[in-house]
Amino acid sequence: QVQLVESGGGLVQAGGSLRLSCAASGRTFSSYAVGWFRQGREKEREYVAAISGGGGSAYYGDAVAGRFTISRDNAKNTVYLQMNSLKPEDTAVYYCAADPSWAPPYYGMAYWGKGTLVTVSS
Repeated sequence: QVQLVESGGGLVQAGGSLRLSCAASGRTFSSYAVGWFRQGREKEREYVAAISGGGGSAYYGDAVAGRFTISRDNAKNTVYLQMNSLKPEDTAVYYCAADPSWAPPYYGMAYWGKGTLVTVSS
């Protein structure tokens, strides 16, 4: 069982930056790939980024590639999403999820957090 808690969301102006954190419970966190997803109002859930358990592989959705960076610190059981050059269309609830498998983009990940809201003003 893995429990995930997201933090770092908030209100930012377009062009600004935020860093989201996903803190996980469990002693085998490095065995899990972690993904970030987002869902805007009246939009479908979108795959944002993912990182393998050891951190050696990463995947980015087309909408965020070149602007967002995913990283992890397994000693702290935490995954980060650095978001730069934010746009109003990045406004959404951001969720992190974990799964033993590495197969991005994979929406059926086993464990999910409750999300953190990011609002980008124009």
